[in-house]
Amino acid sequence: MENILQISHLKKRIGTKTIIHDLSLEVYKGEVFGFLGPNGAGKTTTIRMIVGLMSITDGQILINGKSVAKDFENAVRHVGAIVENPELYKFLTGYQNLIHYSRMMSGINKERIDEVVKLVGLEKRIHDKVKTYSLGMRQRLGLAQALLHKPSLLILDEPTNGLDPAGIREIRDYLRKLAKEEGLAVLVSSHLLSEMELMCDRIGILQHGVLIDVQNVKEFTNDRDKHEVVFTVDNPGFVRELFHQAKIISDNQIGVEIEKESIPSMVVTLVENGIKLYGIELKEKSLEDIFLEITGGKQIV
Repeated sequence: MENILQISHLKKRIGTKTIIHDLSLEVYKGEVFGFLGPNGAGKTTTIRMIVGLMSITDGQILINGKSVAKDFENAVRHVGAIVENPELYKFLTGYQNLIHYSRMMSGINKERIDEVVKLVGLEKRIHDKVKTYSLGMRQRLGLAQALLHKPSLLILDEPTNGLDPAGIREIRDYLRKLAKEEGLAVLVSSHLLSEMELMCDRIGILQHGVLIDVQNVKEFTNDRDKHEVVFTVDNPGFVRELFHQAKIISDNQIGVEIEKESIPSMVVTLVENGIKLYGIELKEKSLEDIFLEITGGKQIV
């Protein structure tokens, strides 16, 4: 896999306080990488260093092999970015906005503008004034703007912020489409964990400036050692006496967090003790469950 963004032993100190501690990660071509962190974890600081809005104390950031610190212009020319809501000229049409932004970098022709308009699905409204756009449409126009110069890396900070469920789904689908069809490496930060689970290929969790875990989303949610198993039985109270780690969920259900391999032996124990077993349900933990476990239930941002 071709890495587009490579962060190695990144550190950031402000005064005597260290904000980022020895952070290393890679984002690959064609993938959507989710960046999560509790409040004050250093997520935004890291993004600011990637795009050159904040200096690097130590370590390095490479974009397409170019150093942000040593070769800033050639590194960031490969980056498209939106921080929260895109800044647009509302009195102009969507197309006029893109024409204006195309003048900032050479090599962007009418064909490329038409291409990105189609890519983000704004063909029918591109000649309407931006002030008539919904928030979701403005986000899509912002995406088109960020994609005009064919970046290798797209960085989006809270891309679904303020959107309704339909708008969130639209942005999610477009990001996956962009990663696949344009071969982009996409770095997304968001507080909407359920959306990150649906949107991203891999997830990285940052806490207190330390990257504490990076995994494939499916591995994150499915490959944990223990699973919550819900048993439907006739006597939850007696089961609770047999298994002290169990918790009563309802009049006929009890939940136990155990390893998958332990389920058959637990079933045998229940049957041997005269418990009538009506159903077994394996509940996979959501990304939110796992995030809260890892971060101690702290607020995300």
